[in-house]
Amino acid sequence: MKFSLLAVGTRMPDWVQAGVQEYLRRLPSDFGLQVHEIPLARRSRNSAPGAAMAKEAEAILARTQRTDYLVTLDVQGRRLDTGAFSRRLDGLRQAGRDVVIVVGGPDGLDPQVLQRADESWSLSDLTLPHPLVRIVVAEQFYRAWSLLHNHPYHRE
Repeated sequence: MKFSLLAVGTRMPDWVQAGVQEYLRRLPSDFGLQVHEIPLARRSRNSAPGAAMAKEAEAILARTQRTDYLVTLDVQGRRLDTGAFSRRLDGLRQAGRDVVIVVGGPDGLDPQVLQRADESWSLSDLTLPHPLVRIVVAEQFYRAWSLLHNHPYHRE
């Protein structure tokens, strides 16, 4: 069983890579998170965003298995507080299926990815920049692990 973050966009700034790596290195291997990137589809002033989203959806779905438990991050998704997030991750880990958490591109996720999802979560009512979402997810994984293991990092 493994957790993966599948994010649209490549060539993140150094501060994003450093932030994500800081939390990933803290996680034990049995609660680790792998980060995979999907190239951003080409966009132009004259093209409809739907065409780029559809191309990104093809790449996202090609990188997932039918047996994966797919979670999309979407503003319309279910909101979880820290405790609920950690309990949800623990439940998914104990269920034994590989979990893939998907972050879309600048226009969001194509409906075919949202329909394929087993769950959809919202990190915030705010619109977060997608590079920052990677750091937030990595930090929340570490926070969830620390909460589940009574580590002092998480203080309620």
